[in-house]
Amino acid sequence: MTTGDTAARSLQHWSEAGRTGMEAFYALATEDYRQLALAADWRALLGERAHEGWSLLDVACGSGKWPTALLRDVDLTGLPDVAYDLLDPSEFSVTEARGTLRPPFVARHELVTTLQDLSPEHTAYDVVWATHALYALPPAELDAATERFVSALAPGGLGLVAQATAASHYLVFYEAFRAGVREATPYTTAEQVRDALAGAGADVRDQRVHYRTGTDDRAVVEGFLQRCAFDTSVSLEEMEAAPVLGDYLASCRDASGTYTFEHEAALLWL
Repeated sequence: MTTGDTAARSLQHWSEAGRTGMEAFYALATEDYRQLALAADWRALLGERAHEGWSLLDVACGSGKWPTALLRDVDLTGLPDVAYDLLDPSEFSVTEARGTLRPPFVARHELVTTLQDLSPEHTAYDVVWATHALYALPPAELDAATERFVSALAPGGLGLVAQATAASHYLVFYEAFRAGVREATPYTTAEQVRDALAGAGADVRDQRVHYRTGTDDRAVVEGFLQRCAFDTSVSLEEMEAAPVLGDYLASCRDASGTYTFEHEAALLWL
Protein backbone atom coordinates (compact mmCIF):
# COMPACT_ATOMS: atom_id res chain seq x y z
CA MET A 1 0.00 0.00 0.00
CA THR A 2 1.10 3.57 -0.55
CA THR A 3 0.40 6.55 1.63
CA GLY A 4 -1.82 9.43 0.64
CA ASP A 5 -2.92 12.84 1.83
CA THR A 6 -6.71 12.77 1.60
CA ALA A 7 -7.10 16.56 1.46
CA ALA A 8 -4.58 16.87 -1.38
CA ARG A 9 -6.17 14.05 -3.37
CA SER A 10 -9.59 15.59 -2.85
CA LEU A 11 -8.42 18.94 -4.18
CA GLN A 12 -6.91 17.28 -7.27
CA HIS A 13 -10.29 15.73 -8.07
CA TRP A 14 -12.14 19.06 -7.80
CA SER A 15 -10.75 20.19 -11.15
CA GLU A 16 -11.54 20.12 -14.83
CA ALA A 17 -9.43 16.97 -15.11
CA GLY A 18 -11.63 15.34 -12.49
CA ARG A 19 -14.95 16.28 -14.11
CA THR A 20 -15.67 12.79 -15.46
CA GLY A 21 -15.19 11.28 -12.01
CA MET A 22 -17.28 14.01 -10.44
CA GLU A 23 -20.17 13.32 -12.82
CA ALA A 24 -19.89 9.57 -12.17
CA PHE A 25 -20.04 10.19 -8.43
CA TYR A 26 -23.17 12.31 -8.67
CA ALA A 27 -25.03 9.59 -10.56
CA LEU A 28 -25.77 8.35 -7.02
CA ALA A 29 -24.64 11.14 -4.70
CA THR A 30 -27.20 13.69 -5.92
CA GLU A 31 -29.55 11.84 -3.57
CA ASP A 32 -27.52 13.16 -0.61
CA TYR A 33 -28.68 16.68 -1.38
CA ARG A 34 -32.26 15.75 -2.19
CA GLN A 35 -32.51 14.14 1.23
CA LEU A 36 -31.23 17.32 2.88
CA ALA A 37 -33.75 19.41 0.97
CA LEU A 38 -36.55 17.14 2.22
CA ALA A 39 -35.30 17.00 5.82
CA ALA A 40 -36.46 20.46 6.91
CA ASP A 41 -38.84 23.28 6.08
CA TRP A 42 -36.26 25.31 4.24
CA ARG A 43 -38.64 28.00 3.10
CA ALA A 44 -39.56 28.73 6.71
CA LEU A 45 -35.99 28.46 8.00
CA LEU A 46 -34.64 30.84 5.39
CA GLY A 47 -37.67 33.08 5.58
CA GLU A 48 -37.12 33.60 9.31
CA ARG A 49 -33.65 35.04 8.59
CA ALA A 50 -34.49 36.85 5.36
CA HIS A 51 -34.29 40.63 5.29
CA GLU A 52 -33.04 43.32 2.97
CA GLY A 53 -29.29 42.91 2.55
CA TRP A 54 -28.98 39.48 4.17
CA SER A 55 -26.01 37.23 3.42
CA LEU A 56 -25.07 33.54 3.21
CA LEU A 57 -21.77 31.67 3.28
CA ASP A 58 -21.54 28.30 1.51
CA VAL A 59 -18.53 26.52 3.05
CA ALA A 60 -16.66 24.11 0.76
CA CYS A 61 -19.33 24.72 -1.86
CA GLY A 62 -18.17 21.97 -4.22
CA SER A 63 -19.92 22.06 -7.58
CA GLY A 64 -23.15 23.62 -6.29
CA LYS A 65 -25.27 20.51 -5.81
CA TRP A 66 -26.79 21.83 -2.56
CA PRO A 67 -28.24 25.13 -3.87
CA THR A 68 -29.31 23.20 -6.99
CA ALA A 69 -31.31 20.79 -4.82
CA LEU A 70 -32.93 23.62 -2.88
CA LEU A 71 -33.91 25.48 -6.04
CA ARG A 72 -35.32 22.29 -7.54
CA ASP A 73 -37.12 20.79 -4.53
CA VAL A 74 -38.15 23.79 -2.39
CA ASP A 75 -40.40 26.71 -3.29
CA LEU A 76 -38.25 29.75 -2.50
CA THR A 77 -40.26 32.25 -4.53
CA GLY A 78 -40.90 35.53 -2.76
CA LEU A 79 -37.78 35.44 -0.59
CA PRO A 80 -35.59 38.54 -0.96
CA ASP A 81 -32.31 38.04 -2.77
CA VAL A 82 -29.48 36.88 -0.51
CA ALA A 83 -25.83 37.76 -1.12
CA TYR A 84 -24.29 34.30 -1.59
CA ASP A 85 -20.58 33.94 -0.82
CA LEU A 86 -18.88 30.84 -2.22
CA LEU A 87 -15.96 29.38 -0.26
CA ASP A 88 -13.80 26.51 -1.48
CA PRO A 89 -10.05 25.86 -1.83
CA SER A 90 -10.75 24.82 -5.43
CA GLU A 91 -11.22 27.70 -7.87
CA PHE A 92 -12.81 25.19 -10.24
CA SER A 93 -15.47 24.38 -7.64
CA VAL A 94 -16.23 28.01 -6.91
CA THR A 95 -16.74 28.69 -10.63
CA GLU A 96 -18.93 25.60 -11.03
CA ALA A 97 -21.06 26.45 -8.01
CA ARG A 98 -21.48 30.06 -9.05
CA GLY A 99 -22.99 28.88 -12.34
CA THR A 100 -25.74 26.97 -10.52
CA LEU A 101 -27.09 29.93 -8.55
CA ARG A 102 -30.48 31.45 -9.29
CA PRO A 103 -32.60 33.92 -7.28
CA PRO A 104 -32.95 34.24 -4.39
CA PHE A 105 -29.29 33.11 -4.35
CA VAL A 106 -27.18 35.89 -5.88
CA ALA A 107 -23.44 35.28 -6.11
CA ARG A 108 -21.26 37.83 -4.35
CA HIS A 109 -17.74 37.00 -3.10
CA GLU A 110 -15.64 34.12 -4.45
CA LEU A 111 -13.44 32.97 -1.57
CA VAL A 112 -10.83 30.53 -2.83
CA THR A 113 -9.54 29.36 0.53
CA THR A 114 -10.20 26.86 3.28
CA LEU A 115 -12.64 27.50 6.10
CA GLN A 116 -9.84 27.55 8.67
CA ASP A 117 -8.00 30.21 6.67
CA LEU A 118 -11.03 32.41 6.02
CA SER A 119 -10.25 36.06 6.73
CA PRO A 120 -11.90 37.44 9.90
CA GLU A 121 -13.44 40.23 7.83
CA HIS A 122 -15.93 37.72 6.46
CA THR A 123 -18.39 37.48 9.32
CA ALA A 124 -21.93 38.28 10.50
CA TYR A 125 -23.58 35.98 7.95
CA ASP A 126 -27.29 35.33 8.41
CA VAL A 127 -26.79 31.78 7.13
CA VAL A 128 -23.67 29.60 7.11
CA TRP A 129 -23.81 26.03 5.84
CA ALA A 130 -21.43 23.22 4.93
CA THR A 131 -23.21 20.29 3.28
CA HIS A 132 -21.28 17.04 2.81
CA ALA A 133 -18.27 19.30 2.66
CA LEU A 134 -15.82 18.63 5.49
CA TYR A 135 -14.76 14.99 5.02
CA ALA A 136 -11.22 15.76 3.88
CA LEU A 137 -10.65 18.46 6.49
CA PRO A 138 -7.32 17.56 8.15
CA PRO A 139 -8.02 16.32 11.69
CA ALA A 140 -5.44 18.67 13.19
CA GLU A 141 -7.28 21.65 11.67
CA LEU A 142 -10.82 20.66 12.71
CA ASP A 143 -10.93 22.85 15.82
CA ALA A 144 -9.70 25.92 13.94
CA ALA A 145 -12.22 25.31 11.16
CA THR A 146 -15.22 24.89 13.45
CA GLU A 147 -14.21 27.95 15.48
CA ARG A 148 -14.15 29.94 12.24
CA PHE A 149 -17.53 28.49 11.22
CA VAL A 150 -19.11 29.60 14.50
CA SER A 151 -17.51 33.05 14.42
CA ALA A 152 -18.74 33.68 10.86
CA LEU A 153 -22.37 33.36 11.94
CA ALA A 154 -24.34 36.43 13.00
CA PRO A 155 -26.19 36.32 16.34
CA GLY A 156 -29.50 34.59 15.70
CA GLY A 157 -28.30 33.31 12.35
CA LEU A 158 -28.83 29.84 10.94
CA GLY A 159 -25.89 27.45 10.87
CA LEU A 160 -25.88 23.94 9.42
CA VAL A 161 -23.24 21.28 8.90
CA ALA A 162 -24.54 18.17 7.12
CA GLN A 163 -22.06 15.32 7.43
CA ALA A 164 -22.15 11.53 7.25
CA THR A 165 -21.75 9.70 10.55
CA ALA A 166 -19.19 7.03 11.36
CA ALA A 167 -21.86 4.39 10.61
CA SER A 168 -22.61 5.74 7.13
CA HIS A 169 -21.36 4.37 3.81
CA TYR A 170 -18.87 7.15 3.11
CA LEU A 171 -17.02 6.67 6.39
CA VAL A 172 -17.28 2.86 6.56
CA PHE A 173 -16.14 2.56 2.94
CA TYR A 174 -13.16 4.86 3.40
CA GLU A 175 -12.00 3.11 6.56
CA ALA A 176 -12.13 -0.20 4.66
CA PHE A 177 -10.32 1.40 1.70
CA ARG A 178 -7.60 2.70 4.03
CA ALA A 179 -7.23 -0.73 5.62
CA GLY A 180 -7.19 -2.77 2.42
CA VAL A 181 -5.94 -0.55 -0.39
CA ARG A 182 -4.22 2.71 0.55
CA GLU A 183 -3.06 4.26 3.79
CA ALA A 184 -4.36 7.82 4.02
CA THR A 185 -5.60 10.49 6.35
CA PRO A 186 -9.03 9.41 7.63
CA TYR A 187 -12.22 11.24 6.81
CA THR A 188 -13.77 13.50 9.43
CA THR A 189 -17.01 12.15 10.89
CA ALA A 190 -20.17 13.99 11.83
CA GLU A 191 -19.53 13.06 15.45
CA GLN A 192 -16.12 14.74 15.37
CA VAL A 193 -17.56 17.87 13.77
CA ARG A 194 -20.40 17.99 16.31
CA ASP A 195 -17.98 17.78 19.23
CA ALA A 196 -15.70 20.41 17.73
CA LEU A 197 -18.61 22.80 17.16
CA ALA A 198 -19.69 22.33 20.76
CA GLY A 199 -16.11 22.94 21.85
CA ALA A 200 -16.21 26.22 19.91
CA GLY A 201 -19.17 27.32 22.03
CA ALA A 202 -22.04 26.43 19.70
CA ASP A 203 -25.33 25.00 20.92
CA VAL A 204 -25.67 22.09 18.49
CA ARG A 205 -28.83 20.13 17.67
CA ASP A 206 -28.15 16.77 15.99
CA GLN A 207 -30.82 15.53 13.54
CA ARG A 208 -30.30 12.22 11.73
CA VAL A 209 -31.45 11.29 8.22
CA HIS A 210 -31.32 7.71 6.90
CA TYR A 211 -31.57 6.68 3.23
CA ARG A 212 -30.17 4.31 0.62
CA THR A 213 -28.57 4.64 -2.79
CA GLY A 214 -27.70 1.88 -5.21
CA THR A 215 -27.61 0.41 -8.69
CA ASP A 216 -26.85 -2.76 -10.62
CA ASP A 217 -24.75 -0.81 -13.15
CA ARG A 218 -21.15 -1.74 -12.39
CA ALA A 219 -19.76 1.25 -14.28
CA VAL A 220 -21.83 3.57 -12.09
CA VAL A 221 -20.74 1.72 -8.95
CA GLU A 222 -17.08 1.95 -9.96
CA GLY A 223 -17.25 5.67 -10.68
CA PHE A 224 -19.10 6.34 -7.45
CA LEU A 225 -16.68 4.37 -5.29
CA GLN A 226 -13.59 5.78 -6.97
CA ARG A 227 -14.83 9.24 -6.10
CA CYS A 228 -15.65 8.14 -2.56
CA ALA A 229 -11.95 7.33 -2.26
CA PHE A 230 -10.66 10.15 -4.51
CA ASP A 231 -8.70 7.48 -6.36
CA THR A 232 -9.47 6.51 -9.95
CA SER A 233 -6.51 4.13 -10.18
CA VAL A 234 -8.31 1.26 -8.40
CA SER A 235 -10.94 -0.61 -10.41
CA LEU A 236 -14.13 -2.04 -8.95
CA GLU A 237 -12.72 -5.54 -9.47
CA GLU A 238 -9.61 -4.61 -7.49
CA MET A 239 -11.72 -3.14 -4.72
CA GLU A 240 -13.85 -6.28 -4.56
CA ALA A 241 -10.71 -8.41 -4.27
CA ALA A 242 -8.98 -6.24 -1.67
CA PRO A 243 -8.74 -7.32 1.97
CA VAL A 244 -11.22 -5.63 4.31
CA LEU A 245 -12.71 -3.51 1.53
CA GLY A 246 -13.81 -6.60 -0.40
CA ASP A 247 -15.72 -7.85 2.62
CA TYR A 248 -17.47 -4.51 3.04
CA LEU A 249 -18.46 -4.36 -0.62
CA ALA A 250 -19.74 -7.94 -0.50
CA SER A 251 -22.04 -6.87 2.35
CA CYS A 252 -23.47 -4.16 0.06
CA ARG A 253 -24.06 -6.51 -2.89
CA ASP A 254 -26.97 -8.94 -3.32
CA ALA A 255 -27.08 -12.18 -5.29
CA SER A 256 -28.06 -10.39 -8.49
CA GLY A 257 -25.04 -8.06 -8.27
CA THR A 258 -27.03 -4.99 -7.24
CA TYR A 259 -25.20 -2.68 -4.87
CA THR A 260 -27.07 -0.88 -2.06
CA PHE A 261 -25.32 1.66 0.15
CA GLU A 262 -26.69 2.64 3.56
CA HIS A 263 -26.39 6.30 4.54
CA GLU A 264 -26.80 8.13 7.82
CA ALA A 265 -26.32 11.89 7.68
CA ALA A 266 -26.23 14.14 10.71
CA LEU A 267 -27.72 17.60 10.30
CA LEU A 268 -25.92 19.69 12.89
CA TRP A 269 -27.99 22.79 13.51
CA LEU A 270 -26.58 25.92 15.17
